[in-house]
Amino acid sequence: MLTLLAFLAAIGLLVTFHELGHYWVAKLCGVRVLRFSIGFGSPLLRFRPKETEWVVCPIPLGGYVKMLDEREGFVDPAERSRAFNNQHVLKRMAIVVAGPLANLLLAVFLYWGVIAQGVPQLRPLVGTVIEQMPAAAAGFKEGDRILSVAGDKVASWQDVRLSIVEAAMSAPRVAMEVQDASGARKQRTIDAGPFGEKAQQALQQGDPGLSPARFLLEVGALEEKGVAAKAGLKVGDKLQAVNGVMLRSWEEWVHLVRNSPGKDLTLRVEREGKSLDIKLRPQAVTQNDEVVGRIGVGPVPDRAWSGKLAFTQHYNAIGAFAAAWAKTGETAWMSVKFLGNMLIGRASLNNLSGPLTIANVAGQTAREGLTPYLEFLALISVSIGVLNLLPIPVLDGGHLMYYVAELVRGKPVSERAQLLGQKIGFILLASLMAFAMLNDFSRLFGG
Repeated sequence: MLTLLAFLAAIGLLVTFHELGHYWVAKLCGVRVLRFSIGFGSPLLRFRPKETEWVVCPIPLGGYVKMLDEREGFVDPAERSRAFNNQHVLKRMAIVVAGPLANLLLAVFLYWGVIAQGVPQLRPLVGTVIEQMPAAAAGFKEGDRILSVAGDKVASWQDVRLSIVEAAMSAPRVAMEVQDASGARKQRTIDAGPFGEKAQQALQQGDPGLSPARFLLEVGALEEKGVAAKAGLKVGDKLQAVNGVMLRSWEEWVHLVRNSPGKDLTLRVEREGKSLDIKLRPQAVTQNDEVVGRIGVGPVPDRAWSGKLAFTQHYNAIGAFAAAWAKTGETAWMSVKFLGNMLIGRASLNNLSGPLTIANVAGQTAREGLTPYLEFLALISVSIGVLNLLPIPVLDGGHLMYYVAELVRGKPVSERAQLLGQKIGFILLASLMAFAMLNDFSRLFGG
């Protein structure tokens, strides 16, 4: 229920601001607005305080502002000057672009609200290096402090992730400068190419196989009726060795289990000061088209290490607004670069997300608290703003493209050309939505 409510609240807020942008600028330009709708379909709620009808509809995947327009029906001669189609092209451009800009402005204020509270951050210290991933091959070690990514200085793990995403959109290799445990500065280059398409996709999402988290070799949680619980493992057991080989880290244990589906393992643990051997056989499961081992056990976080990672970054009101403005710009630019790289094949279409993933993330962030939820809203608001500015007919950017052409040519684009463009745009958007939905089902139900 929380997931549904968080999703509906998010869509309601973001769509309302988008349409308010169109509505407000249309009114400034003297255009009569006939209807302001949140959602699609037959109205559930409606009221008309003045000349505009305000409605709420049951399909919460968008909205619209319907303006007086001679192309859509009869217009009283006395009202012709208030019809959208009779406005100067610059006014029409302003009305069209106002929706996406409203989403970008909303993102600035959402980020401002988050940043002004003080931003919990994690220092860019490497807690875990995942084996057989690009970062491990590049020579990263636990305890490395990341200083820069692709020449850009970083002060937090969020900076690291964003910089990796931006750099990976331009090339499959990402150069990073680190300071190792001895204090020496070293250059490390992450190359996802030799690890295949999945590793390249992970790198484009900011995941080269590094994590700030560090875990103890101790059982912190057990899945009821899982392999580990049935074998006799208990919460609090300290892992020592597997098949006679000493374990060095929790990640090493995870890697060993994943690569041992259906194989017998002898695990030595310490329990209440005594050592004992436990025999188990990891269950073979399919994850992302790969058969891996699974036993249903979770670790204990290294709280001493977590204390070294955490810090809070504080800003005054002006500094917070400047940071929010910069954050919105960076996120928008990253979205544009991602879409461009997807168009030329550098970024995978598998990174597209649809409403199911958005709803799932909305629920997750709402459970974590107000701040994560506001950050999620800001990110989606930027995405909506950027997406609607794309020069695709049906979207605001497509209409803007027609009006720019009209401004250059001195006359409107023919209705026939606009109709053809609308059909092409609809097919393109429907195809992207279908692909995004397939990705959603794969992520949420495909294991």
